[in-house]
Amino acid sequence: MSDSFSLPLRPVIEKRDRSDSLPLDIAQINAQWGSFRELTETILQQKIEEDKHKDPWEDEDGGDRDSSDLDASEQKDQLYKRRAEIIQFAMQSHMEASFALDFVSLLLSKHNPRQAEMSMSPFLKNAVPLGTLNAEVVNPPPKPESTVQDINSVARGWRLQNFNSAANKLLSASSRLDAEVDSETKYWNEVLAVKGKGLKVCRLPREGSALGVQYGFLEATPIFRDRGLAALRRNDDGSLFLDKGLVPIKAQGVRVRVKHGDYIIGCSKVCRPPQDAQSIESRILQARDTVFEEELFYEVMREARVMGNQGVTTRQNLVRVPVLEEQEILLDLVDWDEDHSPEAASSTEEDVFADAISHSIRILLTYAHRQNLRRRTQPPPPLAPKRRPTPEYHILRPIMAYLQHKSHLKWLESFMGDLRRVLESADIKCDIQTTPFSSIGTLQPNNLVAKVEALTRVFLAPLESTFSGSFITPESSFKIRIRTNPVAPPFGTVYDLSFNLPQFPDVRPPSPVGLQDEVSQTITHFFMLDIATSISKQSTGGTPWEIAFPHHGELFSSNQSGPSKKMKVSFSREELAVHTYSSVRTEATRSSDSGPAIMSQIWNFGTPESRPTLSEFVAKASQP
Repeated sequence: MSDSFSLPLRPVIEKRDRSDSLPLDIAQINAQWGSFRELTETILQQKIEEDKHKDPWEDEDGGDRDSSDLDASEQKDQLYKRRAEIIQFAMQSHMEASFALDFVSLLLSKHNPRQAEMSMSPFLKNAVPLGTLNAEVVNPPPKPESTVQDINSVARGWRLQNFNSAANKLLSASSRLDAEVDSETKYWNEVLAVKGKGLKVCRLPREGSALGVQYGFLEATPIFRDRGLAALRRNDDGSLFLDKGLVPIKAQGVRVRVKHGDYIIGCSKVCRPPQDAQSIESRILQARDTVFEEELFYEVMREARVMGNQGVTTRQNLVRVPVLEEQEILLDLVDWDEDHSPEAASSTEEDVFADAISHSIRILLTYAHRQNLRRRTQPPPPLAPKRRPTPEYHILRPIMAYLQHKSHLKWLESFMGDLRRVLESADIKCDIQTTPFSSIGTLQPNNLVAKVEALTRVFLAPLESTFSGSFITPESSFKIRIRTNPVAPPFGTVYDLSFNLPQFPDVRPPSPVGLQDEVSQTITHFFMLDIATSISKQSTGGTPWEIAFPHHGELFSSNQSGPSKKMKVSFSREELAVHTYSSVRTEATRSSDSGPAIMSQIWNFGTPESRPTLSEFVAKASQP
């Protein structure tokens, strides 16, 4: 390096003005070459040629060999001497540098005493006062007029150039400041506009100098709650830029489809992004909706994994929820710009059904957020060594329970309607009253709870529907209650059957019942018992009928003048059949038929009006 500072270890050898004297040169030549008689020009030329081809390191090697020949004590003494010389040269250089520094410091103390005093040695401070040494230019040589004019012209040019440079820099700084003011004004105006929309603007936790907007839900799952905070960055022109982080660029939503067999018969409408997609408010709302939809699908998948025993299956991006034997609901997460599948059939009713499910799962997730807020505002539970598990939200279970309850309700309505029509074909009046979803009732006004939340609470409660009415006999009645529990075990639908038959007070139906076949058999059996009771109570001019074996629908009529008769009643959803036989009755065994039926009558949906009623048939069968 050319600017490096080198410190010599040996004093500088001063060169003399005059050359050495001739006697010294002659003595040096004699010491080196011997007598002048042996020194010729040829020898000198040879010596010069040898020096050209001589190895420069040869003398040093020889010196080393010579030094190696010395003993250890002489080498140690020589080393100490050289070390002392080096230390002496260093101290001399340090003293000369210190003297020069003190001289310069004392000279500068006349004009800058504070700065000069910092570099001055303590001895000089005590020995000499500050400012005692000064330097002046005495009688400077006069400068020519042309030189003075040149100096003034150069100085004027430098000043003008500096003034122009300063003016340009000030103008550039002014324009840059104006642009920065406009940019900041635009930035803060958009920030205030975002805050005016009701969104929470705060500082980022890890960036104290940056602002962020909280568009997510504070009561959401932690992984989605943390993603609900985005930074409000500023572009070069001052406009806001929403740094959404892990939020996808494209908006997404949960789509609900209804599948029957191999065909899609209904599809919900995936929410579309707003028209003004360039505004910062629209982008914030889009990010909020996307995070909400992702959390919704995450919670649906999480709940579906624990509902495998109820027939719910999951795939990579699909949840299948069975509704009926050939119908199921499909839920998946798709982009908002994705259209319906091309094989979807146009069915307005099923589309409305899919939209209803889509709105229901979103309402249930919002209700779960409110429950989290309510639990967070209450006193915390006692500490436990084990961490309490976070239960799954109830999103699919209430919907499945509602659809299952509705399916059972429709089946029972259809079944009771078929029984009524069969009885009416035999001119038998039967009063059946239906109260669907009697557990919901009418919402009571409550100012402390929102209507949507109150409706959701009712929706999460066990669903119940009631069927009641009377049998054929006035004193007989029945009551059937359908109950479905959506959130707590035992899951599924059960039937509570209650029958009041005064003729058979000891006969009680099984309760609760979970199978529809068992329910239908029990209801038709009790109707058959009541029909047999009604036949036995009819007062006609003929022989009365007595109930012999009620559970088999058999009645017996004894005639002293003629053979005995047996009437057998069978009742089902499709028909009411009554047959009369000639029989022989014993006390130990059931009566046995002695031949084909004497009289038979079947009532069903297609019974013509000309056929006799049940009362007419019984009156005719009672004749001897």
